[in-house]
Amino acid sequence: MDSLIEAAARALAAGDPLSALNRVALRDDAQALALRGIAMAQLGDLGRAKALLRSAARAFGPKEAVSRARCLVAEAEVALASRDLSWPARMLQAASATLEEHGDRKNAAYARYLEARRLLLIGRLDEAEHSLAALDPETFPPVLRVVHELIVAGIAMRRLRTKPARAALARAESAARRAGIPALTAEVASASLVLNSPAARLIARGEERLILLEEVEALLASGALVVDACRHAVRDARTVISFSRRPVLFALARALGEAWPGDVPRGALVRAFGAKLADESQRARLRVEIARLRRILGTMAGVGATTRGFSLVPRHAREVVVLAHTVEEEHAEVLAFLTDGESWSSSALALALGKSQRTVQRTLESLAAAGKVQSFGRGRARRWMGPPVPGFTTPLLLPAPLPID
Repeated sequence: MDSLIEAAARALAAGDPLSALNRVALRDDAQALALRGIAMAQLGDLGRAKALLRSAARAFGPKEAVSRARCLVAEAEVALASRDLSWPARMLQAASATLEEHGDRKNAAYARYLEARRLLLIGRLDEAEHSLAALDPETFPPVLRVVHELIVAGIAMRRLRTKPARAALARAESAARRAGIPALTAEVASASLVLNSPAARLIARGEERLILLEEVEALLASGALVVDACRHAVRDARTVISFSRRPVLFALARALGEAWPGDVPRGALVRAFGAKLADESQRARLRVEIARLRRILGTMAGVGATTRGFSLVPRHAREVVVLAHTVEEEHAEVLAFLTDGESWSSSALALALGKSQRTVQRTLESLAAAGKVQSFGRGRARRWMGPPVPGFTTPLLLPAPLPID
């Protein structure tokens, strides 16, 4: 390794891409191309970074398997940053195996962390946790320790375990200070902000207020009967009943939950299946749907008939509340992912939401027409972004994954 390449590599490791480019910007040998690609990625030009890394991988000879594997790992990180979640995971796994075989444990571990981050993004928490279990962060430098703890915190937050999440973020902050890289410190601060921002809206006894993730966790452990509009479920301390494939029944349960301890008139309940007037046919359908709701709720709650309509009757809980997104509107799930400040492809959103790509594309086009999201690029390179909305829900409380269309 010549002195310019070594100096550029040190600059990149310290989070200084401009200094690295000053040393290798005019070179087009394999090592320089790789370093330029990483520098462009750090500067946010992900398209250029991807092209440079691919050129570097082709330029390395057949005997330079480790260098090619490192380029693949860097390309995988660029794909993750640009939310190209369809990037082939098997290539990353092969690169990790090559690096491990040649003794490059640090970069092999980083490849595994990238796969864990991808699994976390698409909601496959058990698999992400399994990937982490094979790695010991104590043996790695501070940069990798930050990555490890951020993933641990992300898994804990998605599982509504805020104390472990705060502990992991504190460890990440400490490691980021030791690393001395401003971008890492900023990433930890951004992750910490999630715990101090409204995560959901609580509706109880006719009143509503925004609550933090810690309050959501406490609510679910309180024993109250929770009609969870974030994850399309009804739950108490003993049972969770999913309504993800029963939208009409869930709409009825939510209406009853919001009115508790009062009742809901029959005329209001028939709106759950799109009716405007409660004629005799709609009343008959309502009776059928209420009977289905009673059967599904079982020992958790009953649905009692009143003079005006129906009311929810919890069997064990003393309180009934509704948990909803902080902002509710059509296509809220897609908007929740787009408020993370990153650019998403429609295929990545489809994978994260568990929906078909065509359905997601129609949703994005509808949101773009309403001026709520914007796109750039064309064809396979097209990416979507949404402006951050103050108080908007994070994807933490979305179902993962949602049912396939």
